[in-house]
Amino acid sequence: MGRIVLMVLRLILKVPYYLIGIWWNGKRKDYDLERSYAFVKKVTKAANRAGRVTIEAHGLENIPKENGFIFFPNHQGLFDVLVFLESCPVPFAFVMKKEASQIILLKQVANALRSIVIDREDIRQSMEVINQVAEEVKKGRNFLIFAEGTRSKMGNQLLPFKGGTFKSALKAQCPIVPCALIDSFQPFDKKSIAPVTVKLIYLPPIPYEEYREMKTPEIARMVKSRIEAAIDGYVNGCGNR
Repeated sequence: MGRIVLMVLRLILKVPYYLIGIWWNGKRKDYDLERSYAFVKKVTKAANRAGRVTIEAHGLENIPKENGFIFFPNHQGLFDVLVFLESCPVPFAFVMKKEASQIILLKQVANALRSIVIDREDIRQSMEVINQVAEEVKKGRNFLIFAEGTRSKMGNQLLPFKGGTFKSALKAQCPIVPCALIDSFQPFDKKSIAPVTVKLIYLPPIPYEEYREMKTPEIARMVKSRIEAAIDGYVNGCGNR
C-alpha cells in the first residue's frame, strides 16, 4: 500500500476537499450523475499522477455510442476501477462485493456513482442485484462487472469467468463490452512505488444478437477468450510499441 501513502502525501492539502467533494456528490439531493462522475474522474486523475501511475487506454472507439451497456473486464487488483475512472469518457457504475463496500473512499466513490453492493453468500440478494442491474441498464445506465468475482492474483493470467455474472446482460439484452486490463495489479498489489504504466484495451462490443441463444457459461468462456487473446496479442505482439 506504499503507493496509496504516496498519493495521499503528495495530495495532502487537497485530500479533505476531494473526500468531502466525493461524499457530497453522493449525498446531495439534486444528484446529477454526469457531475458526480466528472468530479470522481478529476480526483482519480490527480491521484494517479500523484501515485506515478500512467494509464494507457486503447480501443476507446469501441465504447458504444448509446448508453445502456456493461463492461466485463478481467480483475487483476485493487487498482482496476481507477483505470476505468480515468480513461472512460462516459459515466458508469460498478457492482462491488460486500466485503469491499466499507473501505474508506471506495464506499464514497460507490455512493457517488450509485454503484451496487452484492452479497455473494446471499443467493436471494444476488438475484435481486442481477435484476436491478438489468433494469438500470435498460434505462440507459452503464455498469462494470468483474466476471471472475475476485482478483486473479496471477498477474496477467485470468481465473475462470463466472457464468452468473452475465445474467444481467441477458435480461437487459444489452451490448457486452469485453475489456482487457494489463499490469493493473502493479500499482496497489505490489510494494514498489516506482513509475508504472497500466494498460486497458476496450474490445469491440458483443451485441445481444450474437449471444442471445447462448447459455451464460458459454458467454463467460467467449468473453474470457477474447480478453485473453487481447492480452496475449499486446504482451507478446506489440507491447513495445
